[in-house]
Amino acid sequence: MLRKSLVLVLLAVIARPACGQGSAPAIDLITAAKLRADLTFLAGDGFRGRLTNTPENDLAIEWVKSRFEAFGLKPGGSAGSYFMPYNLMTATLGGTNQLQVSIGGGTATYAIGTDFYPHRFSASGQTTAPVVFAGFGISASALGHDDLAGDVRGKILLVLNHEPGENDADSPFDGLVTSEYANQLRKTLAAQDRGAAGVLFVSDVHNHPGPENLDAAARFYWPATPPRMERYMLGLWAERVRIPAAEISVALAESMVRGSGQTLAQLGRTAEGRRVTSAPVALPSVAATMTTSVHRHVVRDRNVLAVLEGSDARLKEEYVVISSHPDHDGADGAQIFNGADDNGSGTVGLVAIAEAFATAARNGQRPRRSILFASFNSEERGLLGAWAFAEDPLIPLDRIVAVLNMDMIGRNEEVPEGGGMRFRGLPVQTAESNANSVSILGWSRSASLTSVIEAANASFGLTLKKSYDNNLSNLIRRSDHWPFLQHGVPGVWFHTGLHPDYHLAGDRPEKINYAKMEKIARLVHQAGWDLANAATRPRLNGGTQ
Repeated sequence: MLRKSLVLVLLAVIARPACGQGSAPAIDLITAAKLRADLTFLAGDGFRGRLTNTPENDLAIEWVKSRFEAFGLKPGGSAGSYFMPYNLMTATLGGTNQLQVSIGGGTATYAIGTDFYPHRFSASGQTTAPVVFAGFGISASALGHDDLAGDVRGKILLVLNHEPGENDADSPFDGLVTSEYANQLRKTLAAQDRGAAGVLFVSDVHNHPGPENLDAAARFYWPATPPRMERYMLGLWAERVRIPAAEISVALAESMVRGSGQTLAQLGRTAEGRRVTSAPVALPSVAATMTTSVHRHVVRDRNVLAVLEGSDARLKEEYVVISSHPDHDGADGAQIFNGADDNGSGTVGLVAIAEAFATAARNGQRPRRSILFASFNSEERGLLGAWAFAEDPLIPLDRIVAVLNMDMIGRNEEVPEGGGMRFRGLPVQTAESNANSVSILGWSRSASLTSVIEAANASFGLTLKKSYDNNLSNLIRRSDHWPFLQHGVPGVWFHTGLHPDYHLAGDRPEKINYAKMEKIARLVHQAGWDLANAATRPRLNGGTQ
């Protein structure tokens, strides 16, 4: 019996990865009871759903900061503080927004409505220029695709929405996942960098046929009554836009391209090529005057950052980032969207992991690399806190070894029959079938990072699902690891999956699977410890921007 026990111990030791240092110290401090107590508080009605730019969101941020400070972690923000401030922007319409289009000898004027509306990120001003068709408006030299290869200086570009190969699992962009190249603001900046005078966007009808109601789209985009949840942009992106950008109807675009001898669908299919490098298509005798008036309004926002300094004189300059987001969707009158799973669960998991690391450090067990504990705000509004950090980092991104992001780690994935677009691309499954499961999104981008997580999981026995990296649901790009992947930093998202209470009032603390949540938080702690002590660092293996 003794011999058998020794063999089992040996096997357990061998199972630990070469990068690891055994079980992460103080890991036993992460308990279901603590997680429950913190989450019952943070996702309680008093926080009213923690919506960006509300007192309750500010209170949640201060709570995370106070916990980091109590643990003795160093401030990781700006000017010696725990906060990283950044600007969001909202937009309202100004006085005059119209589009004049000249085709041949005739000119027509369009106000906001049936055929035209400006984009929220548009600059204000007026420009008159010839119009050319520029495919999807994408310049992606790494992928051999450039719709702006010709001279577009001083031109207004007619550009298709979305991207080539959006229905192709083998697309060189991001497969079925919408890539950052499809972002209209990024397309506008690419056009501006090439000297374009303005951009007109239109539906890619060859991929999205059917009737269009641009008037309804304009009313939704610019509602008469401000929405309960504001539509924000990252300030540092919007500030860069200096040219007008607008959406036009398919009918108007068809009239503009007619002189080329091709329909909009034919031009779109040509732009679909795997490796397209082409000059824009001339549209004979077509010119436009774009007049846009869009007022930008600055909204202050902030992340919470804390650091545990590593013990190695050289490696402490490198960081493992452990992250979550504290914000949710607020309240609508008496109806509160508590966001217990999304993402109270990740936030209290982050706090528990930070306590374990800090306690171990006080006891003389400090990892070789440094750990950055990051509470990125305004994830629900477009990953804006994470993008703010990735675009203007307080730590050089080449010093970040990996990002371990937690977002919704408290439930069992459940996809009901007839669940609708909220569950697009996800197979029907029961909560019971996922009682021990956690999805690892981003696994396909870094085999070396994934292997560290899999090795760490040997102690916990969770079922690691690797299902959704190339999926119509776009899940991989829907949390805070995504901006880091776009900047070349290996990152994964720990996620227990969507469920019928996702973004609804039923996402409450009493529905959390706290025993599983404890295991997931311990897994993230262990993986973070192993990465911080490893001789080598993980690498991306072919992920694209």
